[in-house]
Amino acid sequence: MDKFNLCIIKPNKSAFSETFIQAHVDRIQANKKVLYGGAFPLCDDAGKFIIKSKIGLLSYLIQKRIFKKQEIGVRTRALAQYLKFNKIDVVLAEYGMVGAMVSGACKLADVPLVIHFHGADAHHKPTVSAYNELYRKAFSYCSAIVAVSQDMIEALITLGAPAEKIVLNPYGVDAAKFPQIDISQSPVNFLSVGRFVEKKSPASIVLAFKMVHENYPQARLWMVGEGPLFNDVEVLVKQLNLTDYVTLTGVLTADGINKLMQNMRCFVQHSVTAADGDMEGTPNTILEAGSAGLAIVSTKHAGIKEAVINGKTGYLVDEHDIKGMAGYMIKIASDVNLAAGLGKKEAAHIRKNYDINDRIEKLTIILKQSIKKH
Repeated sequence: MDKFNLCIIKPNKSAFSETFIQAHVDRIQANKKVLYGGAFPLCDDAGKFIIKSKIGLLSYLIQKRIFKKQEIGVRTRALAQYLKFNKIDVVLAEYGMVGAMVSGACKLADVPLVIHFHGADAHHKPTVSAYNELYRKAFSYCSAIVAVSQDMIEALITLGAPAEKIVLNPYGVDAAKFPQIDISQSPVNFLSVGRFVEKKSPASIVLAFKMVHENYPQARLWMVGEGPLFNDVEVLVKQLNLTDYVTLTGVLTADGINKLMQNMRCFVQHSVTAADGDMEGTPNTILEAGSAGLAIVSTKHAGIKEAVINGKTGYLVDEHDIKGMAGYMIKIASDVNLAAGLGKKEAAHIRKNYDINDRIEKLTIILKQSIKKH
């Protein structure tokens, strides 16, 4: 099949943490249109509303803001018209909520729909509850459902997704951007990258590092990211007298993170299931650190269990096992050759199973198959 007409629908015009969606926009070989603007897209890639008339926009705003409606006819018809006008062959909905909201328009336009789940959309209890009925309608219509971990597949089946429609396709990493580092001479430096939110449990990393620092005073920790728990972590670092040993960098670009990695021995991430059910998919940060050949210590959580082979390419502990995490960090601090060996095996594992080109090729096949089936 030659290039096809693809419409990618995403909630955010741009989000720093959504590198996986940007990879789809940049790398899928198709004639692409991109829509954004919340769970249901309002704007095209030129920033223009897809609802063209002022009366239509007013009707939409009243129904959404005053009556809090999920299914709004004027909006559905506008998207269907957009898909028809642009001769779209298939829609890729980024996040389950988006797929749930746009499935009616896709059905009206007779365009196949592929829904790509990413994490919270399959696990976050309030989200699942709010979209439960629309999810089931979308599952019935869509051609394929993309999951990024085995845990997510199980969650989607529980939500009513037909198992035969679900395809496993985790995120990928560009190994050229995160080349393997020789960490055999690395100092006792640890790195963490991620939003400061409950499911990342950044405080657990600080508490584990405190135990490491008590055994290895030369150890250092860099934490990259920001979020609602940033200030709490900053206070904890001060309370534990770690201000001189823990660096909170804020958000960094991929290049900035890559530069930091050159001086690191180990990547740490303490992902957990949040109280509201929110979970990871397959964290890009784990894939990037693995590609770079850093030793990894993380948790037995979601897609991490597949991206890191416990005991062979890194170490995984149960969620909230801070002492266990500290124990493995101390082990890596004490033996740079062990760290280097783990890092080499993990880099090979990532290149074999999580290469971005392979992941994009598989997603492209899913999209083309959806067109043929439809």
